Amino acid sequence: MTAEEALPIVCIEDFSGSNQTTFFKLLKQPRFSGQLILSDCKGQSWIFYIYLGRITYATGGPHSYRSWKRNILTHCPHMTPFSSLVRQAAKQIPELDANAGWQQQILSLWVEQQKITREQVVKVVRAVVIEALFDVTQARQVSYQIKQDQVSDTQLALLDAEQIATEVQALWKVWQAAKIADRSPNAAPVIRQPQQLEKSTSASLYQALSKLLNGQRTLRDLALQMKRDVVDVTRSLLPYVQRGFIELVDIPDLTWPIQPSLPVQSLVQASVTSPLIVCIDDSPVICQSLEEIIKGAQYEFLAINDPLRAIALLMSRKPALIFLDLVMPNANGYEICGQLRKLTIFKETPIVILTGQDGIVDRVRAKLVGASDFLSKPVEAAAVLGVIRKHLRHGVGV
Repeated sequence: MTAEEALPIVCIEDFSGSNQTTFFKLLKQPRFSGQLILSDCKGQSWIFYIYLGRITYATGGPHSYRSWKRNILTHCPHMTPFSSLVRQAAKQIPELDANAGWQQQILSLWVEQQKITREQVVKVVRAVVIEALFDVTQARQVSYQIKQDQVSDTQLALLDAEQIATEVQALWKVWQAAKIADRSPNAAPVIRQPQQLEKSTSASLYQALSKLLNGQRTLRDLALQMKRDVVDVTRSLLPYVQRGFIELVDIPDLTWPIQPSLPVQSLVQASVTSPLIVCIDDSPVICQSLEEIIKGAQYEFLAINDPLRAIALLMSRKPALIFLDLVMPNANGYEICGQLRKLTIFKETPIVILTGQDGIVDRVRAKLVGASDFLSKPVEAAAVLGVIRKHLRHGVGV
């Protein structure tokens, strides 16, 4: 691979245990530097930054900022008020690059300013990486993509990936042994039946739970606040969860106190009101034609000219409808369509195959891999809009 080059996306049925160790060992042997991008079937993605086969940082998942903040305050409790310190640091960095891991940039600045030590940073990074890899382990089925790029040789932390994978597997076995494998440490407990809970506990315990379980703190947050292991905290709440007195709910990440700048070629943010329609086609002419038609009809539009990046981008953007070219240099529409249909979030997404060959064989094959419809090129506005109205109103199905 050359710099800035990405390999195709590959699905792994069970990314846990020895599979993780073997995988990271393969990255270590060629002294790989770049990014390992992992995505699950629910649309969550994680980025592991790697330098010469070692992990330097990880971000992503449902609570990337919450995890970063929690672990900094664990190992650097003097860093308060935290949000104010982050904003202050951001003003001193010319350009925060979200794709390069802006958290690392701020940590580097704080080390230079002697606000925190390098040893503290290593502990923070290690904890963040372990949490991220644990969440990936719990997801089990993931897709991965390796992106090689130029990485600075000045790294705050260099973690042995195999050792981290072994440690995470040990944590996962403890989590399973506690019979809480189906519970995420990112979930937040909230009291649903206060009267029943009060009857089932002592007055002091109920008072403590009432203050703690407000649906704003995750199990990991509570473990830190209570100075207990997250497994013990989760296991102690499980009887009340099973009786319906307490519910474990998903909560959003904390709001970032800053907005990192993105590279110029980054994707335009999708509108919250207009459905996003994606076109995967290596032809700029086709994409431009579709863009004029689709944007003219007040839909959001995204063109993906590189099929090797398609699935990762689709998982991050979750379009309402996908136009997919049948024949491209490095991949074909059949393969991409088949991979998408294996992912839960795309099982019902309308996928319209684009091709210059309107043959019965192509139609049958496209239908077998899960295509919703078939559109001939060159595209015509009436046909494009007809297909969009058909599938966005009535769902999938030719």
